[in-house]
Amino acid sequence: MAVSGQQDQDIVQINENKRVKHVRFKPTKEIQQNDYSNHYIHTGVLPHQHITNTESPVVGYPKLQKLLALKEDQIKQYATNPFGCKVEIDQMVPTINHWIRDEQLTFDVVMIGCLTDNQFIYPLLTQLALDRLVSKPGFLFIWASAQKINELNRLLNNETWAKKFRRSEELVFVPIDKNSPFYPGLEQDDNSIVDKMQWHCWMCITGTVRRSTDGHLIHCNIDTDLGFEKKDTRVGAVPSHLYRVVENFSTSTKRLHIIPARTGFEKPVRPRPGWVVMSPDILLNNFSPKRYKQEISVIGCNVPLKNEIENLRPKSPIQKV
Repeated sequence: MAVSGQQDQDIVQINENKRVKHVRFKPTKEIQQNDYSNHYIHTGVLPHQHITNTESPVVGYPKLQKLLALKEDQIKQYATNPFGCKVEIDQMVPTINHWIRDEQLTFDVVMIGCLTDNQFIYPLLTQLALDRLVSKPGFLFIWASAQKINELNRLLNNETWAKKFRRSEELVFVPIDKNSPFYPGLEQDDNSIVDKMQWHCWMCITGTVRRSTDGHLIHCNIDTDLGFEKKDTRVGAVPSHLYRVVENFSTSTKRLHIIPARTGFEKPVRPRPGWVVMSPDILLNNFSPKRYKQEISVIGCNVPLKNEIENLRPKSPIQKV
């Protein structure tokens, strides 16, 4: 019995020594994570407000800064005068049909919609002869809130529509916060836990356009597909970012913007050089198909290639055979 007791004491001593040795190990380092969603719940600060380079995304990238400056100057050089076409919403389809049928007028870039809730985009898309209005190859940009983009998905997935327009890219624009004039608050679902505050844009292509071979038609990778409202963004129905993304993407000079909504004085629709803007509330009403064709014949249908821009522009990698 005495021997057994001594053995028990030795086992306890060994176990205690093991515990002491185990305590001496250094604790593992905790993984640090930025949980901005959890931070938003406690503070109300939106996650995208922690992004530090929204005001100037190309700071620290001198080649990209030079590229955007050169591209901006070239777009201004090959742009028509700003044209506005003041048309009521119910007269937009007849007016455009007149352009197509009697004026033989087409556009290489057509943008539909703006950053306001009360838009009649779906009726316009179903009644308008877009396949005759948009050239081949051409580009169609459709802006809508997160709620209405789901409605548009059903149309874009339709077999008849898919044969005419190939859905290619999705663009997103995010307001600063709920106090922003671009916040889509009229159609928010009160039962939704998460606010759908972003705006979406479907970019569709007519005809065949390839990134690797059609650099004279598209300048991919110059601008990003995700845009944020800046502190100096002018209040209006259309932030300049929406136009700038299209201008940097496509080299086409024949651009039409259709806004099927009443925006009022609080969200004015401003004309823009290089664009024909159709809206019931456009501040300028000076569009003439004859004059427009004359200006296009002078500047050309595409912004010409420039070696300095081509050398600076990021390109898709060439696949090795």
